[in-house]
Formats: sequence, structure tokens, C-alpha cells
Amino acid sequence: MQRNDEKGFFSWVTRLVRDHRGALATVARNEGLLADDALDAVQDAFATFLRLPHARKLAYEEDDSRNLLMILVRNHARNRRRRHELARPHLSDSAVIELLADDQTSVDSLIEEAEAHVLAFQCVEKLAMVQRQVVTLRLLEDLPGVRVADLLGTTPGHVAVILHRAKRELRACMAEESAQAARGSPSAG
Repeated sequence: MQRNDEKGFFSWVTRLVRDHRGALATVARNEGLLADDALDAVQDAFATFLRLPHARKLAYEEDDSRNLLMILVRNHARNRRRRHELARPHLSDSAVIELLADDQTSVDSLIEEAEAHVLAFQCVEKLAMVQRQVVTLRLLEDLPGVRVADLLGTTPGHVAVILHRAKRELRACMAEESAQAARGSPSAG
């Protein structure tokens, strides 16, 4: 039963992303971020949201989820903007619309990219704990295999095997989820 609950939760998250991504990206853009940074802020907000202990309870409270996500996006956008290399002034609504029209990369393609990141995050969350740790340390934090092995108390060869198996599981998960999304059927089905 717990597996069906997880599938239902991830299906709900997918719908939440699809239904509110544009509005959330606009919130980030209104905080002074350009398109790429705005989508990163949205993705960071979703990652934070999924880590909240009460995220699953919010699955049935769409308004509360949307409001919480807007707050998280705003905070992530402000934090990104505060970084020296991303510092930009706040933009008016008309300036944001102008930037949207002038961006070289289309918003739709950036949204598709963000959806792929959310899907990848969902699939990483389905991995066993050791696989998640190896994927996080090797692929996301870009640590060398020897360092990961030291941190996990194992050998670099074992880290490589774990990473190979985790990548295989991630490819299968993402292919399955993408196929289900293309058919328009929820994951819980």
C-alpha cells in the first residue's frame, strides 16, 4: 500500500509542477532573476518542498501547497539574487515581460528542462539510501570516487559499482515516468 501512496504522491507532485510552474517562475522573475535562474529557484523550491516532513500531508491541500511553494520560490529567488555573481535589481512587471520576450532560450524549453530535473529528483528519491548518497556525492557534488569511498567507508571500486547500478535504475525510472506522462496517465495507476 505504501508503494501506491508514493506513486500517488509523485503523480500529485508532477501535476503540481505542471499546473503552477509558470506562476512560480513569474514569482522568481519578479524577484529580479532571469529565466535560467528563475527556473533554478523554482526547482530548488520544489526540492525543499519535497524534503519537508509534512509535504505528503499537503498533497491533498492544493491551495496550501501552491502558497507554500510561492513562499519557497520567493525565498530561493532572493537568496540566489543575493549571491554576488547573480545580484540584479528588482524588475517591474513590464520589465519582466520585456525580458521574457527578449530571452534567447524559450520559456517552454526551460520549463521542459525543469520538468526533467524534477523527474530526475523524484527518481533519485526512489533509490536505496546508499545509491542516493553515491549519486549525490559523485554526480551532484562532483566529488572524486576515492573521496566518496572514504566518506562512505568503502572502496572506490564499490562506489563505481553502486553508481553504475544507480544510473541504470535512474534511466529506467525516468523512461517509465516519461512514458506514463506522455500517455497522460497518472503514476498511481
